[in-house]
Amino acid sequence: MSGHSKWATIKRKKGAIDKAKGKTFAKLARQLEVATREGASGDISSNAALRTIVSKAKAAHMTNDAIDRAIKRGLGEQSGASYESITYEAYAPGGVAMLIDVLTDNRNRTASDVRSLFSKWGGAMAEPGSVGWQFSRKGIIQVGKEVSEDDIMVVALDHGAEDIVDEGDSWRVTCDSSSVFDLKAALEAGGITVQSATSTMVSSMSVPVTDAAIAKSIVRIMDDLEENDDIQDVYSNFDMSDDLLSEVAS
Repeated sequence: MSGHSKWATIKRKKGAIDKAKGKTFAKLARQLEVATREGASGDISSNAALRTIVSKAKAAHMTNDAIDRAIKRGLGEQSGASYESITYEAYAPGGVAMLIDVLTDNRNRTASDVRSLFSKWGGAMAEPGSVGWQFSRKGIIQVGKEVSEDDIMVVALDHGAEDIVDEGDSWRVTCDSSSVFDLKAALEAGGITVQSATSTMVSSMSVPVTDAAIAKSIVRIMDDLEENDDIQDVYSNFDMSDDLLSEVAS
């Protein structure tokens, strides 16, 4: 399993808390604003990027009023900060690759924060292109094991699924990122409960991590990055056992 997907699974098992939910909503609001502004439209039928973020926001149980306010800020109908989109590339300990998507109103502040964080935990910033080449955007859907692979396949393959993988306590269904929410809707219409659905970056290679000290540093980096309001998404290619990840993430 990719590092990002495994990390998301651990966070889901740990459960959502109000602070984390509030931070998630704040980050989604920024994404809604930027997608609206860059697409020059608040209409999800003509703005594909906005449609994806709206689906993501609704899946996170963000209210319609909050979504509408963010879109209005993106259209300039309500005042708000102007955010710049940046992607940083970095290496965590053990040669683990990371992509960090940022929306910031102060590039210098965010760059300094990210650089300091990696230095603190034994990682380093990377040159542009040295990490990003191995990542591509995919849709990832997690389905519980109470459903058989055959039942998922009957629906999924007709709606853009590319792969179905057994992850122990769930099935991971991979598809093109543009199809993820249509596929989620099709699965649910077929009576299949979806645990999560997201558009994410997936690496073409993985880095095995078995050393507890390295694993702990990676998790600290992930935690600290996600605590920063400017950082929207973190993608990585680490691969470690569920037991080790649970141990260092606890």
